[in-house]
Amino acid sequence: MSEGQLVQRRKKAEEPVNEKQDEASGDSAQSSDQEDNDKGTRLTLMEQILLLGLKDREGYTSFWNDCISSGLRGCVLVELVLRGRIQLEGGGMRRKNLLNRKVTVKSSEPTGDVILDEALRHMKETNPPETVTSWIEYLSGETWNPLKLRYQLRNVRERLAKNLVEKGVLTTDKQNFLLFEITTHPLSDGNQKTKLIKEVQESVLGKWTNDVHRMDKKMLSLIVLAHASDVLENAFAPLSDQDYEVAMKRVRSLLDLDYDQQAEKKGNDVMWAVFEAFSK
Repeated sequence: MSEGQLVQRRKKAEEPVNEKQDEASGDSAQSSDQEDNDKGTRLTLMEQILLLGLKDREGYTSFWNDCISSGLRGCVLVELVLRGRIQLEGGGMRRKNLLNRKVTVKSSEPTGDVILDEALRHMKETNPPETVTSWIEYLSGETWNPLKLRYQLRNVRERLAKNLVEKGVLTTDKQNFLLFEITTHPLSDGNQKTKLIKEVQESVLGKWTNDVHRMDKKMLSLIVLAHASDVLENAFAPLSDQDYEVAMKRVRSLLDLDYDQQAEKKGNDVMWAVFEAFSK
């Protein structure tokens, strides 16, 4: 073999390696950019539920939706458990039904989210501890016990909307309703809501898995709590009739699970207890 042929062969052998290195470098940069973008617009469960429920142009949730308030409080509890702040009492209590077990504070370290930290502070100061169902009622202000009204998280929707304004997802406006004027928050960045809706759709279509424990816990919680908040329909409305039927059938399979049984398998007890509370 001549020296020229050897040089040619050597060049060919080196080309794929260099291409792979360039691709790897490009992927790394793209991943880094993606992480930066995600950090800038990363939404909490509460913000995602509100975004699904908001009318894009009007900038407010349906006046007929009386479920979203308690649904958002359920999101607060799930966010706290996903961040490792709360848990259900364990030991000998594990044989109890999920809804009979008390919520205990695992870590009181601030989360950096004002609403979550406010709820966490209430839980830490409460003795004896309360159940998941009780906390959803207390945080919503839906209790007959006047001593528990101090636990209510006030103006949650307005505070979440302001968070979304700061993240560039919503904007602020005013709208007149006959005798009074209200602050509204119309959609500013349509891409964020479109992306959220597509992720919800894909989780029960293209990325569906029959094993609930292989699902992303936050997405699973979003689906169940969006249904409890009566806003899931907004994510499925753009689907074709066929895809809609498939999506709803799979959502129903999640809603029909034995949550006590699922908690025994993989933990995350508070999350399953919240699901159970809304299934009643």
